[in-house]
Amino acid sequence: MQFIDRTKISVKAGDGGHGKSAFRREKFVPKGGPSGGDGGRGADVIFVVDQNMNTLLDFRYHRKFKGENGENGDIKNQYGHNAPPCIVKVPPGTVVRDEKTGELLADLTEIGQQAVIARGGRGGRGNAKFKNAANRAPTFAEFGEPGESRDLLLELKLLADVGLVGYPSVGKSSLVATVSAARPEIADYHFTTITPVLGVVQTDYEKSFVMADIPGLIEGAADGVGLGHDFLRHVERTKLILHIVDASGIEGRDPVEDYRKINVELKKYSEKIARRTQILVANKIDLPESAEHLPRLQKLAEEEGLAFFQISAATRAGVDDLISYVGKWLDEYVEEPETGEETAVYDANVEDPDKVTISRNDAGDFIISGKSLEKLVAMTNFSNDEAVRRFQYIWRLKNLDEKLKERGIKEGMMVHIGEMEFEYRE
Repeated sequence: MQFIDRTKISVKAGDGGHGKSAFRREKFVPKGGPSGGDGGRGADVIFVVDQNMNTLLDFRYHRKFKGENGENGDIKNQYGHNAPPCIVKVPPGTVVRDEKTGELLADLTEIGQQAVIARGGRGGRGNAKFKNAANRAPTFAEFGEPGESRDLLLELKLLADVGLVGYPSVGKSSLVATVSAARPEIADYHFTTITPVLGVVQTDYEKSFVMADIPGLIEGAADGVGLGHDFLRHVERTKLILHIVDASGIEGRDPVEDYRKINVELKKYSEKIARRTQILVANKIDLPESAEHLPRLQKLAEEEGLAFFQISAATRAGVDDLISYVGKWLDEYVEEPETGEETAVYDANVEDPDKVTISRNDAGDFIISGKSLEKLVAMTNFSNDEAVRRFQYIWRLKNLDEKLKERGIKEGMMVHIGEMEFEYRE
């Protein structure tokens, strides 16, 4: 299967339905009051973790997701129906970010976990909602609130219990193939593995764990060299790291130096990854050249306080002992509490809805930004005189004339709020 672990998509939640402007017209009710109903709420875009997905491949062919709009309100105080949510299925381990800001919107790890990524607009109120003692027969109703839209960056971080790290061609793929049913491509050249491979390792009749053969790491990976960032992103999720070195050194590399260089890269990328428990695994002990390096690797493990195993993935020598040790370690593993490095998850209500900012564009026009004000503009029917008067009343309440004058606005200058623009008049 093709493995896709990063992709870009766009989502648009449904707009709210428009409110209705209507009046009662029954035969024996000569002065029937306003009876326009409210519009229904637009569809939220909700991401749901699906156990049947393990890549982001589907999003390569389906990049735009749009929720349905809410139904419009109707006469006789009939409310429009709310739109059903737009469900987007993602694999476990999916991280959702806002493409423009890089803001973390959701970190989806558990089967069935859900996150609202874009909220649907609320329905516009019908004219019946605006009846009061001063205005017993309002003729205006609100438009529906626009739903949120976002461009997203999706990343998949593997949810493996054990991650294999090491230089290319040290035998990581061979180990996964030996202990599981996974069949990665194996050959005697660098970067044979260019996409992660998951293997399920059975430790006894009831217990198993997931091992990830992740693309080889090289010096400079933390700075993006080679497959660096793609590799390191997947190591973040693992509970235990098997640090594989080529004990034979037949490619002219020193396994002790390899170990040190890779740990430098891990620490540069993330202190959290660098703190992960490691097991030092010397592979290819079936080759006679390994005799020279094994004592040095044993000493290194003692100095670093690491468990040390000598194996041959080709002959299975020492492999069963390694897997048994890993299984027991995972049984006793206790999840570390989150340190708060990046635990912020999107909340649409964090921003102060009443906050208003005024800026200017390159043409010298004034740009008024504010969540509640932009919403008001989008939901106001400016072809209705009563609706315009209501907008002007709220404009005065927010002292926007004074704020614009403080910024130096003059008669005839252009003002932009959301999708609306108008010429400023006293």
